Amino acid sequence: MDVVVLLPTYNERQNLAHMAQGVLAHDAFRVLVIDDGSPDGTGELADELSRASSGRLEVLHRTNDKGLGRAYVAGMRHALAQSPDFICQMDADGSHDPADLPRLVACARECDLAIGSRYVAGGALVNWPWYRQALSSTANAYVRRVLRLEIADCTAGYRCWQPSMLSRIGIDTLRSNGYAFQVETLYRTIHAGGRVREVPIVFTERELGRSKMSGSVMLEAAALPWRLRASQQPAAPPRSYPAGTESQAGVRAARFPRSRVE
Repeated sequence: MDVVVLLPTYNERQNLAHMAQGVLAHDAFRVLVIDDGSPDGTGELADELSRASSGRLEVLHRTNDKGLGRAYVAGMRHALAQSPDFICQMDADGSHDPADLPRLVACARECDLAIGSRYVAGGALVNWPWYRQALSSTANAYVRRVLRLEIADCTAGYRCWQPSMLSRIGIDTLRSNGYAFQVETLYRTIHAGGRVREVPIVFTERELGRSKMSGSVMLEAAALPWRLRASQQPAAPPRSYPAGTESQAGVRAARFPRSRVE
């Protein structure tokens, strides 16, 4: 089995080594760090870790078109060219426990997208202040209501994908950049007929570094559900991603059935 774990980074030097070590503790798991030119030296540290990883940690250095969503698209495109069995995504700040990765992969064997969920039975939040919990809970309720989804944790960033599903949703046509990226990819997956399941996780607030949440990120996330609903944006047809190429997937007009969740 070959699993690529995407770790987008911006000023995560304090957390990266610990997170990478946790991922690489699992056999058959590899790490792809996507660094957006972190001024704190995260990219340089990632290069050091790569040299010591026996080929199990790779680094993408990005200087243009920055942002979480753009970083994930770059990482997904790069990973798809390598034809792994699964592609996972997780935060690099320590809030997602690498020990949960095998459970996510096991779940993804039976569906197209497995989500590490804070809001299903067995999931939990640790060390979040009340206002962050309220914001997250309200955001999920808002997304479910506007887009008529039945997922408990629509904004979760801890995920495991079947590579074929990423090809089906047309990652090169994704338009969101911040945390709204999680909602857009979920929406496309469900309305492309993808099977989605949630796995309970414990989400722990970062101990080191600073959150990347900002007003612009929140505004984008608030506007996205209405934009998706108004456009009835469909998934693009499947695409292949040969190594070293940049593809531009087309988008078909279509209307979607109500979401299906397993």
